[in-house]
Amino acid sequence: MSTSPSWHQRLLGGFKRTSDRLVGNLAGLGTARLDDDTLDEIEEALIASDLGPQTAARIRARLAEGSFERDMEELGIRLVVAEEIEKTLAKVAKPLEIEAFPRPQVLLVIGVNGSGKTTTIAKLAHLLQEQDYGVMLAAGDTFRAAAIGQLQTWADRVGVELVKGPEGGDAAGIVFEAVKRATDKGIDALIVDTAGRLQNKRELMDELAKIRRVLGRINPASPHDVVLVLDATTGQNALSQIEVFKEVAGVTGLVMTKLDGTARGGVLVAAAEKYGLPIHAIGVGEKIDDLRPFDPKEVARIIAGVEELLK
Repeated sequence: MSTSPSWHQRLLGGFKRTSDRLVGNLAGLGTARLDDDTLDEIEEALIASDLGPQTAARIRARLAEGSFERDMEELGIRLVVAEEIEKTLAKVAKPLEIEAFPRPQVLLVIGVNGSGKTTTIAKLAHLLQEQDYGVMLAAGDTFRAAAIGQLQTWADRVGVELVKGPEGGDAAGIVFEAVKRATDKGIDALIVDTAGRLQNKRELMDELAKIRRVLGRINPASPHDVVLVLDATTGQNALSQIEVFKEVAGVTGLVMTKLDGTARGGVLVAAAEKYGLPIHAIGVGEKIDDLRPFDPKEVARIIAGVEELLK
């Protein structure tokens, strides 16, 4: 009888490409003297692993401190890498808190088409249901009929109500109706899908602004969260998406998806370092329970490949 892999095993698989790349780039450097040339090579190896130049520079500076032996084993280097990654991630690892009053707490979910946005909404709904919150979804991406249909399929699977309208309908009107219905039913969290097209930033900005105005009329504190879904397989491109969506939509937090064997998971660290936005959860697979908040220490040690040297 087969058993599902544990969350830790899924994390190992999700960050495998990043860890293998980092470990491969660092291989042999730990047996060399930590002179300036070797430190430069280590810094380049960290950047090549998508951890970002700021994190790489900080790790280099730490290794260059007099507190370390000038001859350092590979495990020692990896432990320092893990410690510095953990420091970066610990500042941003913040699960979503449902604390709005009056209810519902409104979460706008944004992201480019193809980022896994719709699936992530379903996984977020499931995660909140596990915490005994009542959840409702709103199909605010009226631009694509496929998005509405896909969200309906997931809503049925998770067992939550979806408020939707016709393709091409008024997204703000649908969100207004959803808030009204969620309020009447005592729902804790309303998760709103939004259009993911960035080809016309002005159009998207106008639509999101209209949704915000409608929500603000109902509750000035709403939307309470603007969550950007990022696809980890896009690597550094994910950073430019944060830049654009911060400007367009006022992002308050991130969810990183598609952390599978092909992902460039180091970008999780680069995003944390560069933007400091809360990272509410990470997705490591396609199953409904594959999205979870994360432990910064656990993820840092996996990325740095510490465990395999301690076996």
